[in-house]
Amino acid sequence: MSGRTALVTGATGYIGGRLVPLLLDAGYRVRCLARDPDKLRDHPWRDRVEVTRGDVASGEGLAAALEGVEVAYYLVHSMSGGRDFSDTDARGARHFADAAAEAGVRRLVYLGGLAPEGVRLSDHMSSREEVGRILLDAPVPAAVLRAAVILGSGSASFEMLRYLTERLPVMTTPRWVRSRVQPIAVRDVLRLLVEAAELPPECDRTFDVGGPDVLTYAEMIQRFARAAGLRPRWILPVPVLSPGLSSLWVGLVTPVPPAIARPLVESLRHDAVCGEDDLSDLLDDHARLGFDRAVELALRRTAEARVDTRWTSAAWAGAPSDPLPSDPDWAGGSLYTDERVREVPAPPEAVWRVVEGIGGTRGWYSWPLAWAARGWIDLAVGGVGLRRGRRDPGRLRVGDSLDFWRVEEVVPGELLRLRAEMRLPGPAWLEFTVERREGRTFLRQRGLFCPRGLLGHLYWKAVTPFHGVVFGSMSRNMAEAAEREARAPVSA
Repeated sequence: MSGRTALVTGATGYIGGRLVPLLLDAGYRVRCLARDPDKLRDHPWRDRVEVTRGDVASGEGLAAALEGVEVAYYLVHSMSGGRDFSDTDARGARHFADAAAEAGVRRLVYLGGLAPEGVRLSDHMSSREEVGRILLDAPVPAAVLRAAVILGSGSASFEMLRYLTERLPVMTTPRWVRSRVQPIAVRDVLRLLVEAAELPPECDRTFDVGGPDVLTYAEMIQRFARAAGLRPRWILPVPVLSPGLSSLWVGLVTPVPPAIARPLVESLRHDAVCGEDDLSDLLDDHARLGFDRAVELALRRTAEARVDTRWTSAAWAGAPSDPLPSDPDWAGGSLYTDERVREVPAPPEAVWRVVEGIGGTRGWYSWPLAWAARGWIDLAVGGVGLRRGRRDPGRLRVGDSLDFWRVEEVVPGELLRLRAEMRLPGPAWLEFTVERREGRTFLRQRGLFCPRGLLGHLYWKAVTPFHGVVFGSMSRNMAEAAEREARAPVSA
């Protein structure tokens, strides 16, 4: 196996970001395909892999990325939807399959969703099934793994289950809580993905993968409660609740926004139970974690802040993705700014700890109601909302989601730049800089907004009166927090 090259698409996502180090440990040389290679810059395994720029949807960069590759992992899916997402998914799969055949790749591996036969599938499940068929129709042998609920710290399915259980001791639930599901631990999925690369060439088919337990979603809620040390939950099913209404309900209770919750809910409308376990026999790998153990491990990693990737790792569909341009690019255009500089009687290290710890459970150091209201408005118009939180409570890396922002740049000790992913009439950024001048520490805070059309200009005019309260109190409260941080005794 030494020296074999594996290509991973979707390395910025939840599964791909965890698969890469396992492939490295298995002896593969790993190459990652990314539309924006900078998003992988701060991953702990970055200096051990090769990263190439490319896009499966357009086909750009695929030939170079697949050159010399023996096994290629296709882990791309438009989870949060958008217009014509199924056409985009299908086009990307065709580009990838054709390029893999041209490059002489020996094996394709894809992770799809477990869907029952003979029922009408949701648009998202149909799209995943179509991608699997496209890869199987390609000249290169493909292993299409189909999984239902994936249990692991940071997975969207786990977060949805966790928050529903923790926040609702009594809940009225739709009929899908009675659907039978065969969940699987994320570590088992990852191991099977690695081992699938070793399947013989004649294996060109789908494989159902699941854990040892078959449960209804209601049973999963009760067993999660028990594993988390909570009292049994009261579950009151209601006869009808459409996927659209269910996703709104999930979006209100959990950090998972309706656009992500909907495909998760739709996948639960029908039983999702393995029809075979052939992959275990072919790989001679029958070890699977049960539901209780998988939840226990996920809860432990969450409590210890050892979440390598989260469901938010992948970029939000339709969110602005262009980086903050340099000033000359805006010549003749409009770029509104709100800039505040404050001297902080604390060392730069203390100020930086406050800057890097912003958001999530710590909040935004200003008017909490205003931030909450902005998050509710964003959810109402189809955005991500404020409650996505953060992957790690103390450290940020490029590409991390941070509530309704995305980390665009981090220079440790000096600079944090966030790009807005809430729905806005134009791209926006929030930037913090820690500076040391003549023995004094300064915190520089900048809000930037590039309006699109008349609506963008009107939006900025409408929110400007609130900047003194929101941004002014933010810089002041962050400075005070840094002072407290500097005075706090150092623990042994």
